[in-house]
Amino acid sequence: MSTSHSQSRTTVRSVASLRGKRPIVALTAYTTPMAKILDAYADILLVGDSLGMVLYGMESTLGVTLEDMIRHTQAVMRGSHKALIVTDMPFGTYQASPEQAYHNAARVMKESGSHAVKLEGGVEMAETIAFLTQRGVPVMAHIGLMPQHVHVMGGYRYQGRNATEAQRIAADARAVEEAGAWAILIEGTEAALSETITQNAAIPTIGIGAGVACDGQILVTEDMLGVNPNPPSFVQQFADLHGQMHHAAASYARAVHERAFPTSKHGYVSKK
Repeated sequence: MSTSHSQSRTTVRSVASLRGKRPIVALTAYTTPMAKILDAYADILLVGDSLGMVLYGMESTLGVTLEDMIRHTQAVMRGSHKALIVTDMPFGTYQASPEQAYHNAARVMKESGSHAVKLEGGVEMAETIAFLTQRGVPVMAHIGLMPQHVHVMGGYRYQGRNATEAQRIAADARAVEEAGAWAILIEGTEAALSETITQNAAIPTIGIGAGVACDGQILVTEDMLGVNPNPPSFVQQFADLHGQMHHAAASYARAVHERAFPTSKHGYVSKK
């Protein structure tokens, strides 16, 4: 067997080994150019089904297809050489049965090169998670606020606000870990509950709107960069690309109107 050590790719095991050493850095990526930028800084790049809303203007993630996820994961793989690439399993591609989930997850990994998949659900998905992991598919579980359950949950409301919700989410965390998930993404969940889950878990927790105690953090990159002018309240914007892009577009339009662009240096001239 031939192996190459020219580039050290982050693995599920190496991410898990960071627990207790330093926080895990995760971001979303949907395109090759973005992956090229983020790859040096992120331990995990998640090709999230959030691309339906971020890139395609959908009202929710429910309209995203398996083909969408494969195509965008392929693009991210072209731009990444270091980060662990995780692909979201879109709505309707894994809930029917463990066999359906395996068929579609295997297709994602074979056609895109993804290193792991993420799926939403806790106790009800434990059998499926076990089925996948026993057959070579690494699974990141997703509990708490689950965007694919938006209609059942009555909107994007934070979870764990009462004892009943807290007990359900804690049970979800135990179930997915016991089923073999290698990490748990906790979204939109009361901070004290996320801390308790993290303390009791033996696998990494990755938070998004889940307080400060998780083993790692993830944000939608476009929210973090300020492309989205109205991000969720839990987002800190580390840039204002929305404002900068408006300024650049206005400057370009003005230069074209005033014939200040293009100039002779922007054209091709035959050399005789």
